[in-house]
Amino acid sequence: QLQASGGGLVQPGGSLRLSCAASGFRFAGYAVGWFRQAPGKGREGVSCISSSGGRNFYSASVKGRFTVSREDAEDTVYLQMNSLKPEDTATYYCARYLGLHPIAGLWATPSQYDTWGQGTQVTVSS
Repeated sequence: QLQASGGGLVQPGGSLRLSCAASGFRFAGYAVGWFRQAPGKGREGVSCISSSGGRNFYSASVKGRFTVSREDAEDTVYLQMNSLKPEDTATYYCARYLGLHPIAGLWATPSQYDTWGQGTQVTVSS
């Protein structure tokens, strides 16, 4: 199972760091993705970190503001979110990628992931 945490209420321009912790399996060897879903909208791929951490993907809407990282020794993946905007408000989820290596054009597709965690709410508002 996966558990996302670290969400909260933050003002525009602020920062948050989300964590995704694994239980029942080791993160090592798996790529992990972050998705978000705002009310009334579909699930949007935000970022994906490869199993090595060396090739990562970001959506255009967050590139340059969000940074994904991992600490396999702690079975945890992080999403550092800076310069937050009201449009970043959503429930954020992490998920385990099915394939060996995430591929451009596929990493943001929810069906490419199996194990999903419970989301954590991020609200950006003044």
